[in-house]
Amino acid sequence: MKRLIPTVVLVLAAASPLAAQTAPPDSVVIQRHEVAVLDSAIAAIHARHLQPVGDSALWEAAIQGMVASLNDPYAELYTPEGAAQYNEETTGNYSGIGLQITELNNRITVTAVFRKTPAAQAGILVGDLIIGVNQYDATHWTTATAADSIRGPVGTQVSVKIQRAGYDEPIPFQITRREVHVPAVYAGLMPDSIAYIQLDQVRRNAAQEMDNALQSLESSRGLIIDLRHNPGGFLDESLLLADIFLKRGSILATTSQRVPDGPAADMTTDTFRDHYPVQAPNLPIVILVDGYTASGAEIFAGALQDYDRALIVGQRSFGKGLVQTVLPMPYGRRLKFTTGVWKTPLGRSLQRPRDKNMRPLPEDIDTFPTVTTPDGRKLTTAGGIFPDLPVKPDTLTLDERALIKAAADAKVPFLVRLDEFSFGVAKELMAAHKPPALDSARLETFVEKLKGDGIPASVLDAPGVRDYLGWQARMDIADHMEAYGVEAQIRMQRDPPLAEAARLLSSVTTQAQLFQASRAEAARLAAQATASGAAGG
Repeated sequence: MKRLIPTVVLVLAAASPLAAQTAPPDSVVIQRHEVAVLDSAIAAIHARHLQPVGDSALWEAAIQGMVASLNDPYAELYTPEGAAQYNEETTGNYSGIGLQITELNNRITVTAVFRKTPAAQAGILVGDLIIGVNQYDATHWTTATAADSIRGPVGTQVSVKIQRAGYDEPIPFQITRREVHVPAVYAGLMPDSIAYIQLDQVRRNAAQEMDNALQSLESSRGLIIDLRHNPGGFLDESLLLADIFLKRGSILATTSQRVPDGPAADMTTDTFRDHYPVQAPNLPIVILVDGYTASGAEIFAGALQDYDRALIVGQRSFGKGLVQTVLPMPYGRRLKFTTGVWKTPLGRSLQRPRDKNMRPLPEDIDTFPTVTTPDGRKLTTAGGIFPDLPVKPDTLTLDERALIKAAADAKVPFLVRLDEFSFGVAKELMAAHKPPALDSARLETFVEKLKGDGIPASVLDAPGVRDYLGWQARMDIADHMEAYGVEAQIRMQRDPPLAEAARLLSSVTTQAQLFQASRAEAARLAAQATASGAAGG
């Protein structure tokens, strides 16, 4: 279902020339004087400083100094290259053929082919090795070089030569580039018909992908939305996400922004409301958050928490209640800076004060005010989203930490080796049309390879290390096979917030029951902590 919602649009208009007889305001004269001084200073330094400095470097430093003087940790001036990268990260869109490539076993390997893209339509498969691009030998390229060479303007062609298992000769492909979108949503079904949706970032089209995922999982009896490590994204897309789950007419968020060219105190306030019918109105929902859940992800989670539409589980979120505007600048540059604030439907500001290095400032949580939801739940109004049920994440054991350190000491790229191994197993299973799995013999082979690479046997044979390696490998295998429900089920073994969410959803059929079960669990944990403290005392 295509969803549209009004968005805040900042329009910059060129000022019309003043009549010849009209004297410029004093502020304009001062600005012209300051620009003249800056221009003269740059010219003088360029011409006479003992150490020669280029004009462009001086202007760049001046601009960066101006941005730094804002004391705005979110302000940034993007170069044309940086602007392109920012656009790709926030929209998931780029011009290419739709491949994910990874360096495995020192070869550029296709590890994902996105659906309905030129690469998929041409017949490139997961596991293919890229050995040539256009007229060049790509055998020893890095992934960055390969990606830059494969991408290009929409409508142009690229020649890709691949090596495929079972074929004696390389296979050439002539592919026409087009706009490609990298998905933001990954979904699957866990045991007990619990739907699991991971939202990586609030990119363009994220709400439509969420809507599609819900429709594909309509047989589920409960839903987990994982927003952990989600840095946010577009304001309007966040509102669209909330619109999916809330009733028509509900307030989704409010924003207050400075009026362009007006006095600093001249602010405009916009209220955004739900425009579409609620989807899955009776489905109990848990949202997972952590310290890296920020911005647009907090807008989405905060709206559902305010309306008692979702139970929030995990750790306190980042706390970014500010709105940034990205403006086009001459010569392909872009300027991003803070222009306003946003609040949840109940008027909560989630902004957490931080210093210029983004470190949280001292605070007294007990002094934070609260608001009351329609069902009578008390929510904190400042400093991020506080979970309804706090659950700490898992941590590595001492033996597992020793493994990571030993791999680093031996200069073994542990995660790369793990990915290579998992991808190889996944490729075999897909070819045999088998589900994700890993037997002990294959795991033992991997362990022996790590020993051969230089990781001490005493580290790899330590208690629990094989279990840890097997857990990581099984997750990676399922991920490579796009079996996201299976991947979540495996992850749950060492992911307490996810495991708690699944446990709660398995025991209820309504959102009200979910809140009740959560309160009972919170009370149990509090009593346990009190008893533990008393015993320790």
